[in-house]
This record gives sequence, structure tokens and C-alpha cells, in this order.
Amino acid sequence: MAEVHDMSTRTEQVVLDIGGDIGALILYTNPQANGAEIEISPRGEHGHRSHNQVHERRFNGVVRYAAVYPDLHAGEYDLWQDGPTPADRVTIIGGQVAELDWRGR
Repeated sequence: MAEVHDMSTRTEQVVLDIGGDIGALILYTNPQANGAEIEISPRGEHGHRSHNQVHERRFNGVVRYAAVYPDLHAGEYDLWQDGPTPADRVTIIGGQVAELDWRGR
């Protein structure tokens, strides 16, 4: 079965349930990445990947393109785009929201 990509613009707020050892990640991208699925995995566990889709997000008159990864356990993570090696790495801290900026890529 083919995957269906939702290209709709998001205007609703994102609610993150973080705290304790649970954090989150917001990955900002350029508009060309709209609809792309960016995978994430705990560092060293490349076979345990999950993904989220980049969406156009509008709020307070501002347009951003971002993928949001809620509910991540504290630790080190690899992000995967295209290719056999991680595209980036990030540290998730419980109770906090990490941000990565890929807009210059």
C-alpha cells in the first residue's frame, strides 16, 4: 500500500506532554522540504527509526516549515534524511524542547 502524505497547512497549536525524562524536538526546514518524512532513532539503534512529516505551519502571521517529534525519552538521537549515514544529531533533555534549524540546507 502506498503512503499518503498530508500536505495540508497546520494552523492548530501543537501540544507537547513533556516532563520527567520526556522531551521533544522541533526541526525547522526550508519550504522545499514540505511533505518530507524525516526519520529519527536513538543513537546507535538505527533499526528503531520512527518518522514525522514536515508541514507548513502558520501562527501569529508567521509561516514556518517544521517537523515536530513529541514524546522522546531523554538521550542522544540521530536524524536521517537520505543516505546511509545520519544527517544530524540532537540531544533530548527531559522536560525541554530541543530545536534544530535545517533552513540553511
